[in-house]
Amino acid sequence: MIEECAARLYESLASRVSISPLSDVISPLDIDDAYAIQMENVKRCLAEGEKISGKKIGLTSKPMQEMLGVGEPDYGHLYESMDLTGKPVPADSLLQPKVEGEIAFVLKSEVKGPDATVADVLAATDYVAAALEIVDSRIRDWKLTLFDTVSDNASSGSYVLGAKKVPVDEVDLVAEQMTFCKNGEAVNSGSGAAVLGNPAYCVAWLANKLWNYGVTLGKGEVVLSGALSAAVNAAAGDTFKAEFGTLGAVETKFV
Repeated sequence: MIEECAARLYESLASRVSISPLSDVISPLDIDDAYAIQMENVKRCLAEGEKISGKKIGLTSKPMQEMLGVGEPDYGHLYESMDLTGKPVPADSLLQPKVEGEIAFVLKSEVKGPDATVADVLAATDYVAAALEIVDSRIRDWKLTLFDTVSDNASSGSYVLGAKKVPVDEVDLVAEQMTFCKNGEAVNSGSGAAVLGNPAYCVAWLANKLWNYGVTLGKGEVVLSGALSAAVNAAAGDTFKAEFGTLGAVETKFV
């Protein structure tokens, strides 16, 4: 069943044709099975030449957790090919993209569970930066469950990092403010506190969760710590910019 689910998602990714929720067409599986499905496609992508550049954390807001009936975030893998820093986003490479502003952590040393703390994360962080995450789903119309999004690499798409590299001791991660703009107009805003109270807490959660599956966060990895505000629909021709108080701005355009 795990191989079948992974194959359905992989085909959707390759063909750019969305599919019905896995949870509608297969027998119920648990969250460990969902991460196993995710890993099946990670291994396949690595075998085809992809390289992991980091991880992303999703479901970092209480409203999203309540909507899916869960009490913790989820995570997915980032590949080097997903890094569109300094490049436009090709809209036809995605199915149903949305964009959100985040704080990215770039690590200078390993963070290992099962008891990683915020202090451990800060000590291991080379710098933080403004980021845009382009989320995408292979599940039609975003009608998904927790099982679907975890299986689908936590609805990963691509990401863009801001140019400003800020040491963690030079920014208040909790109080950091962001204004999110689409096509030159502010559409929402948020702060680091929106990410379960502290973006660094989410990275520590990730290190501890990964430990359950024999994985650590390594030197040089990028960690997208979670959205500071709601994701916004994107299409060819749209521009997006997230302006932060200390981290500066990050922007991209869909073509």
